[in-house]
Parts: sequence; C-alpha cells; structure tokens
Amino acid sequence: MKRKIFTFVYIIAAIFTFPFLIRYLIINQKSKLINNIYFSYPGIIRNKKKCLNYDELLNKSLDKTFSASIINENGSVISSYNEDIPRIPASNLKLFSTAYVLNKYKSSMNFKTSLYREGVNKYYLIGKGDPDLNFSDIYKLISNINDTKIINLNIFEIDSKYYWPKGWTDIDKQFDYGAPVTSLALNSNESKYKNIEFLKKSIQKYMYDKFPNSRINIKILDNSEKFYISSSTVLDSIESNPILSLITLANSESHNFTAESLFKNASNTWNDNKYIKLKKWLKNRGLNVENSTIEDASGLSRNNRVTTKLISQFLNKMKYSKEFTVYQSSLSIIGVRGTLANRFKNSELQGKFFGKTGTLSNVFALSGYLYKNNKPLIISIIQNSDDIDRARTYNLLKNIYKLEACI
Repeated sequence: MKRKIFTFVYIIAAIFTFPFLIRYLIINQKSKLINNIYFSYPGIIRNKKKCLNYDELLNKSLDKTFSASIINENGSVISSYNEDIPRIPASNLKLFSTAYVLNKYKSSMNFKTSLYREGVNKYYLIGKGDPDLNFSDIYKLISNINDTKIINLNIFEIDSKYYWPKGWTDIDKQFDYGAPVTSLALNSNESKYKNIEFLKKSIQKYMYDKFPNSRINIKILDNSEKFYISSSTVLDSIESNPILSLITLANSESHNFTAESLFKNASNTWNDNKYIKLKKWLKNRGLNVENSTIEDASGLSRNNRVTTKLISQFLNKMKYSKEFTVYQSSLSIIGVRGTLANRFKNSELQGKFFGKTGTLSNVFALSGYLYKNNKPLIISIIQNSDDIDRARTYNLLKNIYKLEACI
C-alpha cells in the first residue's frame, strides 16, 4: 500500500515539475534535441525583467522616431522603447528571409544553371538566379550544343511583371541595388542593358559564328512552363557558390538580388511576388506577425512594416536553431567585415557585435547579437525619420556594451 502511495505521489510530482524542467532546459539551452523542438514549436517563452539602468539609457538616448528592444542571454526582455510600433526595417528584413532559406536548405548546397536536351536538336537553358552567373558560364553551357541542320534553343525566364517586388520605387530600379530579380541574371543584373534580350542576342551571335550552316531558332519561354523539360536530359550545369556563401553575401554585404533569389528558390515563388510563406513561417515559430507587412525578402520595399519586438524575439528564437552557428556567421561583424567593417575598429567593441544594418532614405536599422562577457544580448533598433541620426544608434550600442549588469 505504501509503495502504491509513493508511486502515486512520485507521478503527481513529476507531472507538476515537468513543465518547469522543460522551461529550465529551454531557457538555459541544455539539450540540442529540446532546442530544435522549441525552435520549430509554434510558441515562445516570454519573460520580462525590470532593468532600471537599461530603461533609463533608452529613455535618455531615443526619441519618438525610434523603436528599440533588448533581450538578455536567458531570453528575458530587459528593456524596450516603442517596441510595438511597426516600422520600415530596410535590410533588417533579410534576417528573416535568410533564416527561412537556411531552414529549407543545407548550407553546403548549390543552385544550378543547366542546359537540357530533348531529342536531337531541342535544347533548354534554365537558371536559378545565381548572382555570380556570367557570360563565360553561359558560353560554357551552350558549347555542349551539337552541330545539326536545325538547332532549337529555348531560354526560360520569368514574366517581366515579376521583376520587382511591390514597394520598390522607380528610383531604386535605376540602380544596381534595385536590379530586377530574374532567374537568368548576368552578374546579378547590375547592368540594365545586359538583360534577357541582350543575352538572347549574344547567344545568337555565338551560335551563328559557331554553326554558320545551321538554322538557329532561339525563343524565350515563360519560366512557369518548365513542364517542357520533363523528358529532357541534363547536358551540363554551372553551380553557384554554396548557400552559406550566398546568405553571407546577402547578410554581411546586404546584397538585395541575392536575398531575393535565395528566397524565391527556397519558397518556389519565381512566378509570383507574394511573401506570405515567409510570414507564415515566422508565425509557425510562435511569433506574432499580425501587425506586420512583408512585401519582399531584401527589405528594399517601402511597404514593409515590422516591430523591433518581432525582430528581437525572432533573433532570440534563432539561437535554438541547429543552423544558428551558420546563421550568425553570415552576419556583419562590427569593426571586422561587411557593412559594419568600418565601425568601432580597434575599439573594445570590435568583433563583439554580429548583426545586420538596414539603410533606406528616412530609415536606419541595426539588429543583432552583442556579446558582453561572452554572453549575447539581442538588440534591435529602428529609426524612421526625415532626420536620420546613425550616430545616435551606434552610440546607444556602445553605451549598452559599457552598461553594468541589469539593476
């Protein structure tokens, strides 16, 4: 009888203590298995901690044009300022889209630009938006075409109405940072004159010179009609740099074309400009995205709206991802590389902040992981204003680093 009572008490105690044990393991990241489960779980642990010195610093440093959120190494919000106001995040949006890509692909994977053949004389050229693709690569592929009386080459490309996401301005589209996002881009479409029609003419000239006695037909087909290649054979492929290199280019150097191309491949959305999959993915991580607007993967769209609360909570949850080490390694490092390379060089801050900048007219954002005593503070700061003050944001980062422990 005593044994039964003891067993019953033990079971009840285990039931009541189990949630606290799991919470402890999650907060302190004691188990890789539980970390991975928590990352995929549609919920987050929300903790707040009163930190008067951090609150005082934010209130003293910022005005109504700013939002800021700070989360400590245990996932507790230790200070915030206007964190529920949706703001234009600029390239801080890449923090979401590149994580989405890492969740879909292995970091060692490549994208392929390929030449297919069907029958004797029908060929298909298909790209995946490799940002480094160049003419030499194209000529290498089409050198596999055989000399026959008639040569039919079909080049797949997306419809021009999908070249730019919503919210990219006409001014943006004139510069290389706003280049059209296409599946067969030469050097990331940085030259607006080297477009798909230019590529077609260049291939025509190459083939006319190589096969002067052949009748050559070259067509541009809609990328959504790739069912044509179902019975074709791959002749040759050009591989992109690995995913890790590409997301590092997108995050560290803030390369818009690469961020968009990565997301379109991972979400299979080359033939539309809808980013609902990214928003749903964030929601499935337990994040509140109801008051957010996501219109692209790079942050160039002026239609984007997110909060520093969302960014900071997401960065905190990313610590539980099995890809976190890869993800963090793709970010800019203050005083070392990327868009933060020239900030705080030869200072105590050098190498201590892994993050992402975001810059548009009337927008500056800075979010990432600040290491104090080898423990990460998660910081997200966004200013939307006609009078952007980057120095104030960087001074705040420096002062947070210098600030003593939470009191």
